[in-house]
Amino acid sequence: MSKTVEFLFDLGSPTTYLAYTQLPAICEQTDSQLIYIPILLGGVFKATGNASPATIPAKGRHMIQDLDRYARRYGVPLKFNPHFPINTLVLMRAVTGIQLHHPERFVAFIDCLFKALWVDGRNLNDPATVAAVLNDNGFDPNEVLALTADETVKETLKDNTEKAVQRGVFGVPSMFVDNQLYFGQDRLDFVLEALS
Repeated sequence: MSKTVEFLFDLGSPTTYLAYTQLPAICEQTDSQLIYIPILLGGVFKATGNASPATIPAKGRHMIQDLDRYARRYGVPLKFNPHFPINTLVLMRAVTGIQLHHPERFVAFIDCLFKALWVDGRNLNDPATVAAVLNDNGFDPNEVLALTADETVKETLKDNTEKAVQRGVFGVPSMFVDNQLYFGQDRLDFVLEALS
């Protein structure tokens, strides 16, 4: 029986983008299923008292160097977003809404947003920029915006976040294999091992 990896993510994290670029190949290699679970990192931070490494200047500088190293190792483009941090509340509601209402377009949706943030350095704090990114990738910005106001969407994202905290999540990316938590894109080798 094939295993599953639950990928708990928020678009606003560059390390999550790196994990996102690698997990599909890991799942293909191990004949495993990838389950995407959108959560709100701000909600996790609030519940756990954690904070972004970027809030500590020396750690933030090191993180940017580390991101570049991993991007080179993985052979993927990455540009640290000059508009960081991004408030992802509306974005993650949109992600949740697309997952609930248009699952066949879900991966394309998160792909265009991850790339806008961590390859193109777009300012997704700006609603007009978000609308342009969505338009350019074949999504109707008005339809997506309507999804972000849907009460079921809001409750699902809140519930995902609360359940993540209950399971011990303190940041993203977080991955679960056999209910075992693996935190950070630098733990993907352990995820691969657990799936093998």
